[in-house]
Amino acid sequence: MSRPSDRQAKAALSATFQQTASPDDQPTKRPAPFSLRLSAEERAWLDRKAGRRSLSEYIKSRVFGEDELPRRAHARTPKPDQKQIAELLAALGQSRLSQNMNQLAKAANMGTLDISAELSTELHLACREIREMRTMLITALGLKPVERS
Repeated sequence: MSRPSDRQAKAALSATFQQTASPDDQPTKRPAPFSLRLSAEERAWLDRKAGRRSLSEYIKSRVFGEDELPRRAHARTPKPDQKQIAELLAALGQSRLSQNMNQLAKAANMGTLDISAELSTELHLACREIREMRTMLITALGLKPVERS
């Protein structure tokens, strides 16, 4: 049988828990989202009109205009260009870039890396190919390239 002090401690703990977990402290639920059915053509038209803004942001701006309440800005995730990404992946698959870089790293770690004119040329070529792939990825993802000196 429980002692009175144990029961009192459990009751106090239960009361504290109930107070802490009370609905008054819970955040209010957001209203249910508004749903709208569109044809494929209507959706494509809205996507074009929205540009880099989210579809939700564009529709709200059109419905509410200047009366829209300010909200946190969310960057729209760009839609990748699937053809460019496929070309890049094909280029990566055909290149022996990762194998060559691994061989260079192994030789450098072993202390047997001799920098000949041929190796220097290959390294410059590999770097150029990596820059080209980087540029293709940036373009495919709709990002702005950062110029590097």
